[in-house]
Amino acid sequence: MPNPSRLRAAALTTAVLLSSVLAGCGDGGKDDEDLTAQKLSWEDCPAPSAAEGGGAAPSPLPNGGDWQCATMKAPLDWSDPKGDTIDLALIRAKASGDESKRIGSLIFNFGGPGGSGVTTLPAFGEDYAALRTRYDLVSFDPRGVGRSAPVECESDQQLDAYFQQDATPDDSAERTKLLDNTRQFNAACEKNSKRILPHVRTTDAARDLDLMREVLGDDKLYYFGISYGTELGGVYAHLFPKNVGRAVFDAVVDPTQNPEQGSLGQAKGFQLALDNFAEDCTSKEELCPVGDSPQDVKDRIAQLLKDLDRKPIPGIFPRQLTQTAATNGIAQALYSKEFWQYLTEGLQEAYDGDGRILMSLSDSMNGRNDNGEYSNIAAANVSINCADDRPRYNADYVERKLPEFRAASPLFGDFLAWGMVSCTDWAVPGAADHPDVSAPGSAPILVVGNTGDPATPYEGARRMVEALGKGVGVELTYKGQGHGSYDSKNKCVQGAVNGYLLNGKVPAAGTVCT
Repeated sequence: MPNPSRLRAAALTTAVLLSSVLAGCGDGGKDDEDLTAQKLSWEDCPAPSAAEGGGAAPSPLPNGGDWQCATMKAPLDWSDPKGDTIDLALIRAKASGDESKRIGSLIFNFGGPGGSGVTTLPAFGEDYAALRTRYDLVSFDPRGVGRSAPVECESDQQLDAYFQQDATPDDSAERTKLLDNTRQFNAACEKNSKRILPHVRTTDAARDLDLMREVLGDDKLYYFGISYGTELGGVYAHLFPKNVGRAVFDAVVDPTQNPEQGSLGQAKGFQLALDNFAEDCTSKEELCPVGDSPQDVKDRIAQLLKDLDRKPIPGIFPRQLTQTAATNGIAQALYSKEFWQYLTEGLQEAYDGDGRILMSLSDSMNGRNDNGEYSNIAAANVSINCADDRPRYNADYVERKLPEFRAASPLFGDFLAWGMVSCTDWAVPGAADHPDVSAPGSAPILVVGNTGDPATPYEGARRMVEALGKGVGVELTYKGQGHGSYDSKNKCVQGAVNGYLLNGKVPAAGTVCT
């Protein structure tokens, strides 16, 4: 089932969900027109679709200016560019500064895979005000996501049951049920989205990016990728190295790892984040309400999960907080230090028999809003990952690997190990063991790693730099907490990123921000 091992969501996407029709595959017709010559029709943005998560249309920017939306046609199948097309949803805020100093469009991908850029960018547009002085800020729903030919799998009612299931089986009966539920989910994706499933690979999205660059009128791609967005950016740089202008990768996916290695790395990353949370809570002058020492905090959480496995507690009516939902909610809160207060409150209430806060955190990870409706982030996440990743892991293989995962994280090990079965029996074969991001001839790419990142561990930044190739990747280290660095508002990080994107000033390789 989808969980943090597959859901490489950016912290920004997470926060959108916390604060909380379906578009088809275009007209499906033939389009003999050169797609690079299409003209976008920018209009006021509608309210987000159900697949984007619902809600209200984006509010005007605080310092003036409205968000505008458009659709861009792209080939359904990039191996047949003159064939059927799909519509990709775009959003922009036009540059606020002197038109004569405008550089072009800065395209954002906030991660997932499966996150809607159309809903995420306006929620955090103010954070990028400095970049907007010289760029149009642009984001999009990648193919299979939101309004862009969204993958559809199970219904809201089915997803409620799916996310309540026991994702860490303790016996053969629980194991069989988990595998049956996974097959049922995957079969629903094939039944409801058979047409789009073969065409949601990251290489397809990278080709969409290059088409977007041309349609927006830029000679080079100016790009800001976060979390999975760094993988998409790396694949783009590999396919189109000469078209890279200025690019920033933040919260970096390790491009050298296969899914198993990535899941194991996340087990270590989330355990580190939990250790840091426990240390922070118990190091303050006031008493930590969820434990007397770092180890006591972790022991009490482990006992809570063990108790929930035996007997769930009331969550958001009529659902109950299960062991799986609680684990998912804890992981969600570890994405950002700003969410640690919610984790503390959620644990306090759960110890008293009230699971609502932890369930709300889990719901945000899964894309469920207060009305009980799900975005398609989980469906898109599984679909893109399974189309990208060649390995297929069965239950016997996972059980052999459990000791290694438990050693990496007593709390998250089982959860992340069993997440590896999500692509078993998937309808579309995976493309590769890991993405190719080698980009000889590309312009410099600023690669920002956070030492306390749980979801994309810090080591991935160095490996991305090495994989991009000599003279391309430039590493910047942020000694902080949470998923991502720029959104931490650290002045050193933002100064380095803004200096590069706005003025082309490449920071010295190995720069460290604290």
